[in-house]
Amino acid sequence: MSDASVLAGRLCGRATGLCLYGFAPPRLATAEHELREIAAHQAERIRLLGADGVIVYDIQDESDRTAVPRPFPFLPTVDPTDYALEQLKTLEVAKIVYRSVSRDSTESFARWLTRISHRQQAMLAVLVGAPSRRSQPALTLSEAYALRAQHAPSLIVGGVAISERHARSVNEHQRMLDKTQNGCRFFITQAVYDVTSAKSLLSDYAIAAQRLGQPPLPVIFTFSPCGSVKTLAFMQWLGISFPRWLENELRFSSDPLGKSVTLCERIFAELWEYANDKALPIGVNVESVSVRKVEIEASLELFRRLRSRIGASAPL
Repeated sequence: MSDASVLAGRLCGRATGLCLYGFAPPRLATAEHELREIAAHQAERIRLLGADGVIVYDIQDESDRTAVPRPFPFLPTVDPTDYALEQLKTLEVAKIVYRSVSRDSTESFARWLTRISHRQQAMLAVLVGAPSRRSQPALTLSEAYALRAQHAPSLIVGGVAISERHARSVNEHQRMLDKTQNGCRFFITQAVYDVTSAKSLLSDYAIAAQRLGQPPLPVIFTFSPCGSVKTLAFMQWLGISFPRWLENELRFSSDPLGKSVTLCERIFAELWEYANDKALPIGVNVESVSVRKVEIEASLELFRRLRSRIGASAPL
């Protein structure tokens, strides 16, 4: 049985405590020899982590989501499916590939589904819609779900869940239920620093699922270290919410990176205890939104801490 089949079985079986590690592919302009070196380095790093799976993101520009200037320039990346299947093909770890469907046509998305339908033992997928309501997608998320059901019905797909969106509209749990009806078998959040919003989403989702007589699906919470004011600004630009007190802790700390790792661990411990009390299956995904070596190293340390916390099954 392949690693992807094992992960798919655990997700569909509503396993709790899964540990994933996420990253974006290298820049599209990366030279071929550099691409091979980066992939080899990433593969070795991930093997040492012992993650249950890796996530390869599909990076969007997202500039139309907000009027605030992007703190860092948008640089196109290598196609995540190509990177997962080709550059990381020797990495024997389950792969979850994001697909931003708003850039697809019906034909191109169907071709992508046909391609991966022959490689389903190698990957799972998360389908992502347009970055904002102002966008005019060539293909909507609903249309993509319908095409998935038609062309690759056995492909295990997940959806995105955003607690900040729930804090504003109080309907993210309904989006999750709708995505479940469209075939999603798990959810992955964006990076969490606001534990209250995350717990509110879990609470409303649990209540709504119970009313419908549906078992709640695994929710994989993402955590990302923040080591500088620039990284903080970028994460806020991405839509990640930082409570004022927590933002102050990071801005005025003599060691913001170490402080953020500790805060992420505490936030996870609170979510873990809350989810266990509610019998909700949750897991973790650790990433670094920065390409700085120190922040990537911090993400690896955070992964090890959270995996250890799950193994110990004890709150901080």
